[in-house]
Amino acid sequence: MVIADRTGTEALHARAETEPETSAGEVDALTLGRRIRDRRTAIGMTLGQLATAIDRAPSQVSAIENGKREPRLSMLRTIALALGTTADELLRPDAPSERAALEIAVERAQRGPVFQALGLAPFRVSKTMSDQTLETILALHHEIDRLHRERAATPEEARRANAELRAEMRARDNFSPELEAKAAELLDAVGHAGGPVSHQLVADLANHLGFSLHYVGDLPHSTRSVTDKRHGRIYLPTQQSPSRDSRSPILQALASHVLGHEEPSSYGDFLRQRIETNYLTAAILLPEQAAVRFLTEAKNLRRISMEELRDHFAVSYETAAHRFTNLATARLGIPVHFMKVHESGTIIKAYENDRVRFPSDALGAVEGTTVCRNWTARTVFDVEDRFSPWYQYTDTPSGTFWCTSRIEKAKEGEYSVSVGVPFEHVKWFRGRETPHRAVSRCPDESCCRRAPDALAETWADASWPAARTPTSLLAALPTGTFPGVDQTEVYQFLEAHAPREP
Repeated sequence: MVIADRTGTEALHARAETEPETSAGEVDALTLGRRIRDRRTAIGMTLGQLATAIDRAPSQVSAIENGKREPRLSMLRTIALALGTTADELLRPDAPSERAALEIAVERAQRGPVFQALGLAPFRVSKTMSDQTLETILALHHEIDRLHRERAATPEEARRANAELRAEMRARDNFSPELEAKAAELLDAVGHAGGPVSHQLVADLANHLGFSLHYVGDLPHSTRSVTDKRHGRIYLPTQQSPSRDSRSPILQALASHVLGHEEPSSYGDFLRQRIETNYLTAAILLPEQAAVRFLTEAKNLRRISMEELRDHFAVSYETAAHRFTNLATARLGIPVHFMKVHESGTIIKAYENDRVRFPSDALGAVEGTTVCRNWTARTVFDVEDRFSPWYQYTDTPSGTFWCTSRIEKAKEGEYSVSVGVPFEHVKWFRGRETPHRAVSRCPDESCCRRAPDALAETWADASWPAARTPTSLLAALPTGTFPGVDQTEVYQFLEAHAPREP
């Protein structure tokens, strides 16, 4: 739930009604903490005295002052009363002093993608650090960030756009009420009465929207479907990939029409349109009311399962996992993360709102980075039984997480699709009794990225591997309105298939 248009007090109050503790969001926890600390020291009160006054442990007060914990509104009012001020005064957005502003900026930089990508350990900003030291750290941080952002190559632009969109998705818990309502409206229009959405119902929906479906053997190789808006036709391949749901390309084509998508003006627009079409497609295949009812019952029975969600709605495992991320937090109160990882260990897709730390580059981009060998998304590739779900607990620097994962095949190789939650939420899931457990210390190089000393000593000077470098690694992302699509080929196809006037 996003509360960005409310005042600080209202936002904190609204969030306090639904969650006991949150990270910095509409209310800046770092600034709030510094204002509390500044006021406390100004009146000569110690941390212990404030803790006693509000009946809390000193460690809790310290976490609040360091911006690691946001207090409920009732707690904030108690703190304000003990400090002889008001909650609104503590919630002011400006730092209490120039020094505090410097400290806040350094703390925020440490929590950002540049520090994480460089593997720098966080440090405590102490009073003994001079302003010049903090300014130097910030200057170096800004320069590294600038150098990364200065890169004009299209792949970097794409990674920036990915990172920005992921932040937006996390802010709304990957849930879109507008698209949910649109999916329900479309299903009502074609008389869907419940149960899995059949291929015939999808065809009826196309007809309702003024389109006819045409299966052809010469669809342009760079496309999944081609829509002729002039004649109301959607062209689809006669041969369907076994790893893809035959309904999805139709619904994706219809979704772009329903959502009124125009030609994208940037790669960011292109990605946003893909996210919207995929969301609407999944919301049609797994309607909100029915899916929430099914998942709520499963939660009450403590047996939420991606396999059962997949089978109940007759969709692919990946679609079920994606859809679960839409509904898990907004409708079930469960924070969640999702990963799609290639057998090489490369992250293809990822989403999180549960504090898990994905590997990322200095731009905050996750796609293309390598996931830890000890995470469920990697260990599942070593499992002999590919037909049963694989469950695992993983202890990480940011907490313990439970994941369920499954292998799926595609023409590019095998992929793992994983859904995970923090330890405190595993009680709702089937597979929580698993004995499988691993430890990940990434981004610490000694975890899995550096070869064991014995192996390195034996082979470091006696090996020379020839890397299988993907051609896309050194090439710019395909340019054009629709990246990777040969427009001349598409136009020639449409010209050849257009109905002839009698």
